[in-house]
Amino acid sequence: MVSILVSGLINVETTLRIAEFPLAYNPVYYPFNGIQSSVSGVGYNLAKALTGLGNQVDFLSLIGRNEYAADLVRATLAHDGISDTFVLSQVDQTAQSVILFDPDGKRQIHVDLKDIQEQFYPPKLFEAAAQKCDILALCNINFSRAMLKPARAFGKLVATDVHAIDSLDDAYNQDFMAEAHVLFMSHENLPLPPEEWARAVLARFRNDIVVIGLGAEGCLLAVRRDGFIGRIPAVYTRPVVNTIGAGDALFSAFLHAYLVHRDPYRALQSAVVFASYKIGAVSAADGFLSAIELVEWSRKIYGEKLISP
Repeated sequence: MVSILVSGLINVETTLRIAEFPLAYNPVYYPFNGIQSSVSGVGYNLAKALTGLGNQVDFLSLIGRNEYAADLVRATLAHDGISDTFVLSQVDQTAQSVILFDPDGKRQIHVDLKDIQEQFYPPKLFEAAAQKCDILALCNINFSRAMLKPARAFGKLVATDVHAIDSLDDAYNQDFMAEAHVLFMSHENLPLPPEEWARAVLARFRNDIVVIGLGAEGCLLAVRRDGFIGRIPAVYTRPVVNTIGAGDALFSAFLHAYLVHRDPYRALQSAVVFASYKIGAVSAADGFLSAIELVEWSRKIYGEKLISP
């Protein structure tokens, strides 16, 4: 069984279905069955998806002390079969998010990180977890930053997702971009066409693999060793409900598949299928296929067709 360390955010998420963007002002709305609350967050989404795909996951995160939200988080992790050994009650309040989404699947995310960005994760605890893992998925939350260089020094495969980014000189994300072997990001704020941006990233940093999510158009893959830059189209598995968490699903499924056969092309095809199915659910942390279901869906869509450099 593959062992993966995930360091990232866990929060309590509330989703709200609206009629359309922009939301017109009205004193009261009654979106019957349109409001849901659950545990989510980028780190948790990865940990849940990777666990559901059959991987051993060590999940590192920070949550509140002695509060209902923290109890909910730990109960949810236990329900999902994810150990909370490395989830520390170190902040006053657990982070929260509110997500608005419309019938077309467009979403707007509001995240309240509380004081988590001023916190540090204990280095010795990270080192103990990291030594036994095959890959370290270090989400771009601030407490993961100090883990980047030690992860490289341990000789581990380091992966991260910097999400919406618009500059190679981004002060917050530059450390994450520089240290990742596998680097994911979104196309939403890019200042250049995706192909040009991928070339710029590879020229500036030492990443082995770069993936840019392109929303409804699929994604772009760049593989340094092969000099390959190309697109993988989106696929259809079921109707879109909410696109929240699509990037997390793409990232987690890629890591799962890549660690199985070390083929980035096949891994990303599989991840596109996984993400397509996931956005048929409301919450960012729901809609994940199992490993067997992912294989079945991939065969249904691709057959034996695989891209190559």
